[in-house]
Amino acid sequence: MKIRDFRSDTVTQPTDAMRQAMACAVVGDDTLGEDPTVTELEQYCALLFKKEAALLVASGTMANQVAVQTFCQRGQEAIVGAESHIYNLEVGALAALAQVQAVPIYSHNGYFDPVTIRKAIREPGIQKTRTGLLCLENTYNLNGGIPLPPAYFKELKEVTEEHGVPIYLDGARIFNAAAALNATPAQLTADVDAAMFCLTKGLAAPFGAVLVGSKTFIEQARWMRQRLGGGFRQIGHMAAAGLVGLKEMRGRISEDHENARRLANGIAAIDARLVNIGYVQTNIVNVDFSHSDKPLAYIVSELARRGVKIKPLGAAHCRMVTHYGLSAEDIDFAIEAMREVL
Repeated sequence: MKIRDFRSDTVTQPTDAMRQAMACAVVGDDTLGEDPTVTELEQYCALLFKKEAALLVASGTMANQVAVQTFCQRGQEAIVGAESHIYNLEVGALAALAQVQAVPIYSHNGYFDPVTIRKAIREPGIQKTRTGLLCLENTYNLNGGIPLPPAYFKELKEVTEEHGVPIYLDGARIFNAAAALNATPAQLTADVDAAMFCLTKGLAAPFGAVLVGSKTFIEQARWMRQRLGGGFRQIGHMAAAGLVGLKEMRGRISEDHENARRLANGIAAIDARLVNIGYVQTNIVNVDFSHSDKPLAYIVSELARRGVKIKPLGAAHCRMVTHYGLSAEDIDFAIEAMREVL
């Protein structure tokens, strides 16, 4: 039985071109700075984002923690989204690894009020810690993949510059935001001091994330990566797949968005209360089963029995993510399976 896996866009398989590139990659010891394929990837990413330098790391979580430890001293505060990945889904690493105090603030559909940001930044005082960083996210994942435009980051930059607080962007799905907004990655990161993006989300690569920023930031981040156990050897095999993803897969991300809208419309046709169609802007569809007379565990199980996997979120919600490997026919199959179950 064919499985249609909607749990995440990280479940994709590498393309044939990626497998070929991995098999033929020229590699070396990256810890010694001698892997030419890694160097090619990092230089390509720096140019793509119009930043001075880039650094390959193992994952988005590693990228986030490396960045926080590079920007912040122990005991400082980092302002984070209350619904963000860095606050909710990284095993408390801000406290356990970076020893940074998180200051969570709530968004309105992914947007932080600049006034709230200004209030969250600490004023100097002998009994107060210092605000070391503002962490943003694009797309805003736990809120359903909301794309945030360049003007928003420019507005927040004006606030943080008053206090000398840098901005870091978790751009795990930055290419989804770029496709939705018809913007370039460089436009979406022009007003942040550093950013990361995942090679495994939307691009179908099997490994890695990349940090981009100034040369000074990347030099320090490379040292922090080593501290976290990220000293890579012949990692060019994986970098080669990332290069293919960046060069060949970005152009098809809009297909995932079209499929997400197709999915949302189909589910809404079953019951309009199940999904907010207007909320679906990229490749993430949140489904609300709170009005169903069937428990979520039953729905998830019965869909899986029919070959459709979804990700539960809380007691009555789930997330469905469209990605490479899911066709329009797969979307229609999932809609019909949900109709049967409900």
